[in-house]
Amino acid sequence: MGRTFPSVRQGVNSTADRWARSARALKKEDQRYGEQLVKLAKTHSSEAFVACDDSLEGVNFSVFVEILKRLDRLEADKREHVDS
Repeated sequence: MGRTFPSVRQGVNSTADRWARSARALKKEDQRYGEQLVKLAKTHSSEAFVACDDSLEGVNFSVFVEILKRLDRLEADKREHVDS
């Protein structure tokens, strides 16, 4: 018997595909941000499969982790600049 509902992995890929189409619909100057979100959505999706039952939750988890990492790097760079 086959699945009657998509797996979280399939849901993440489906969501990322929809986001990619949405990114192409953005203004030219905003398209790169949409494309970055698609990439971020898939970055930690494998890890999210373990704990997330909902694919959108997995996508959001992945994006939020990467955004927080970027914020940490920016803050570290800022501290380094101030300390120099």
